[in-house]
Amino acid sequence: MPVVLAHAVATLVLVGMIWVIQVVHYPLFAAVGEGSFVAYEAAHSMRITWVIVVPWAVQGLTTAALLLAPPSWIPRWLVAVAAVLALIPVIVTIALSVPAHSVLSQGFDAAAHARLVSTNWLRTAAWTLHGGVAVWMLVLTLRR
Repeated sequence: MPVVLAHAVATLVLVGMIWVIQVVHYPLFAAVGEGSFVAYEAAHSMRITWVIVVPWAVQGLTTAALLLAPPSWIPRWLVAVAAVLALIPVIVTIALSVPAHSVLSQGFDAAAHARLVSTNWLRTAAWTLHGGVAVWMLVLTLRR
């Protein structure tokens, strides 16, 4: 029960965070202004890391724990879906978001910004779906 609860809480925190980032924060990058953008991007990268690292680590650890020892009342396929959905933001972050932020760290670049916003929808979708799966697993746990 504690693993499923921690997994659901961490995943739902990530869902809320990614929606704020996607709908509010990333689009506002374009409004920062050339003169202060490099400092803004550096501050964003440092601060967002400290906010996201704990729930993302908890989600990763609890996903691994559920894969290694899935509770009998949660179907294995549901845990596998959660694991795939947890992996998508990792891949997108490494392959797409970090490179876009690297370009932006040198100064505002409209093309890199557009790539960041558009490809972040992949993380937003994956974490949102994962939130639904995590709630489903929590409901199954509470019903047992």
